[in-house]
Amino acid sequence: MNWLQLSFTIDIEDLKRAEDALSSAGALAVTLMSPGHTEGLPPEGRITGLFHSQTDIGSTSAFLSSELRIDHLPDLQTEFLEDRDWTRAWIDNFRPMQFGKNIWVCPNGFDFPNPSAVNISIDPGQAFGTGTHPTTALCLEWIDRTDLRGLEVVDYGCGSGILSIAAGKVGARHVWATDNDPDAIRVADENARKNYVESCVTVLPPETLSITKADVIIANILLKPLISLAPKFAGIICPGGRVVLSGLLEEQVDDIVKAYSTWFDMSTPIIRNNWALVEGRRVSSS
Repeated sequence: MNWLQLSFTIDIEDLKRAEDALSSAGALAVTLMSPGHTEGLPPEGRITGLFHSQTDIGSTSAFLSSELRIDHLPDLQTEFLEDRDWTRAWIDNFRPMQFGKNIWVCPNGFDFPNPSAVNISIDPGQAFGTGTHPTTALCLEWIDRTDLRGLEVVDYGCGSGILSIAAGKVGARHVWATDNDPDAIRVADENARKNYVESCVTVLPPETLSITKADVIIANILLKPLISLAPKFAGIICPGGRVVLSGLLEEQVDDIVKAYSTWFDMSTPIIRNNWALVEGRRVSSS
């Protein structure tokens, strides 16, 4: 399969809005050349979206211009990539990013800015999860501020394995990383090994997930599967355990709270650029 890479220049303050617009336009991956949560940024950054090769460039760029309320996309560049080339393009556009106080994510081959931090080297392959999307960032920041030491964790919809690796590195006793996509399973397993957490991170398809009790489930997927999974998650999580749900738009929070409130005490959502993370605590074993 071939891919269409579309990139343009945008003011730093609008990078996250541009990222959301690219996701809404159907981008399979979005990268920021100058991520908004590092210091010393120039006034402009470069943002890149990866699309299926059949994507219509004209209508997509018009949609993005409309979403960003500009006449045209500045310095627009498009390029068709072969399947083997798009990961290299991602690496060329990605720089180390910090999440919370102590987690850093870097593409393979980069030096970590803080060697004593929780450092994750990531190669997404064809799987979602680099930290550039707000929902992944929200989950990483939740992991950074939460004590997971000695806990059993499930990463449901693990993508590249980035959240599983972070949970393993901050001290989770074991992390069960699962995804429906065979490419994600392969990539997550490779990333776990590259980050030396294979002893505490098990990557497997959901149909073979046999864990019956977990302290934490993190699911950064989509609204419909999250709603359908509510009873399953409730059956797995121990009383007092936590479910962390993301991949949600702000306007979908009420639906997710309604679906989970039978079993969970749901917290106030954390919102970033119209994306949401909601945490719930298991209130009983009913």
